[in-house]
Order: sequence, then structure tokens, then C-alpha cells
Amino acid sequence: MSIAARLDAATAAVLARTQGGDAPGKLAHALHYAVTPGGARIRPTILLSVAMACGDDRPDLSNAAAIALELIHCASLVHDDLPCFDDADLRRGKPTVHKAFSEPLAVLTGDSLIVLAFDVLAEAAGQDARRALELIRVLSRRTGMPDGICAGQGWESEAKVNLSAYHRAKTGALFIAATQMGAIAAGQDAAPWEELGARIGEAFQVADDLRDALYDAEALGKPVGQDAAHHRPNAVAELGVQGAIRRLKDILGGAISSIPACPGEAMLADMVRRYAERMTPVAPAFAAGEPRI
Repeated sequence: MSIAARLDAATAAVLARTQGGDAPGKLAHALHYAVTPGGARIRPTILLSVAMACGDDRPDLSNAAAIALELIHCASLVHDDLPCFDDADLRRGKPTVHKAFSEPLAVLTGDSLIVLAFDVLAEAAGQDARRALELIRVLSRRTGMPDGICAGQGWESEAKVNLSAYHRAKTGALFIAATQMGAIAAGQDAAPWEELGARIGEAFQVADDLRDALYDAEALGKPVGQDAAHHRPNAVAELGVQGAIRRLKDILGGAISSIPACPGEAMLADMVRRYAERMTPVAPAFAAGEPRI
């Protein structure tokens, strides 16, 4: 079964648990709306790719880890789009959750997705309790404070911002979670996989800064110019467009060299190269049909 098929099946099974019965219908609908259709699913794809490169001897546990990670990512998008943060109208080419359902339901949707992510991992403990506990630990660390996406959002309220720490927490955290959780799900040590995740995350943030500066809302499926509008630190402002593109290529080259030795090392290197081609802007427009992130 392909990675995409695994993610589709596992996502559908998890979301089915939130629908119907005595649950409030609007909130149930909002949860489904926030997660589907999926975007590029880069983070869970990386997680499963690492698990497969390391042997993937517990595929059900790997699937649970991948879906839990994607649920956290979706929750962060719902919260990021709220009026108190970005006040965005569009996400993945459709109205944001607070526009489609209301602000209170958007807050509850994000909260519910976070809780659901950890419930998925707790349920998967029957596959391997030790690995599941490690997965919960990594995902919680990369979600909250001081090393997670909450810390990344928190940097935007500081008078002086450490750009490296900001990018590592805001974007890099879930990519570090992806590589480390993939290794853990396959029974490997998480520590050697941190650098790969950090490098991919940094590259993704630079690419996102470039997209925000160069592309239009129709191409991105979300508002543009957000970094400038909210006075956020970004690679384009610091390095210029060409400097940011050079930085992106350097980071991705380092990512390939940081892949730990494993049976699927060549496959992972090829995956990073493919992402490098997708992330490096060559013109201010997306290729037709490219998934929304």
C-alpha cells in the first residue's frame, strides 16, 4: 500500500470516531472540515518514509504516529488563522474554520484535534507500549513549550526575536517530530534523526517565506504578505529573494548529508531531493494541481 493510501485509510478511520452519535453536529463537521481534504501531508509522509527506511516493523503504530502528527498540524492551522493571530479568510483554497463555522467552534476544533492526536497514540500503545510512550513524549515536546510550535507562535509576541529559534520552533518542531517519530515507530533511537528534521524544517520555513513574498493568494490558497503585515522576521527580509533561495539550497544539501545510516538511506535522500525541487521557487506561481500545504 502506498504512503498516500495508508494516510487516507488511517485518517478516515480516526475521523469516523468523531462523527455521529450524541456528539454536537457542528463541531463534528468542523473537525472533518479542518482535516479534509488533506494538504500536501508533508510531515506524515516524511514520518512514514523514515519508518519504512528503518524497517517499519509496526506499520499500524507508524500509521497512528503519522495521523497524530497531521492532526497536530491541522490544529495549529486552525488556531493560526484565528482573528487573534493571522485573521485569515482562506486556508487550502477554502474558507478558514472560523469563517465557515464561527470563532468559538474554531477554538474548540483546534483543541479537539490536539486531544484526538494524543488519544490516537494512547490507543496505539497496544502495538508497543514503550514506543507509543516515546511517540507521545516527542509529539508533546514539539507541540508545546519550550521547543514546540506553541513556542514558535509565542516568539511573535516578543520585542526582539531570535530568528533561528523562531523558525526552529514555529516550523522546524513538527519536522523534527516527523523524523524522530518515524524512527521511534520502527524501533530506532530518535536522537540521530533530529538534525534531518531540523534541516528540513528550516528549509520549509525559508521556502514559505519566499512563497509569502512572491506568490498571490490564488496560487497559495491562503492570504499572502502576512509576514510584512504582521512585522514578522523572515528570510526574504533578511537575505533578499536570491539570498533566501541560495540559503534554501544550502540547507537542503545539508539535510541529505545528515540522513543517518539505515537500510532506506538512498530512498530518503531521493525524497529530500524531490522536496527540494518542489520547494525552490522558479516563478511566482505554483505548478498546476500542486497540493495546498
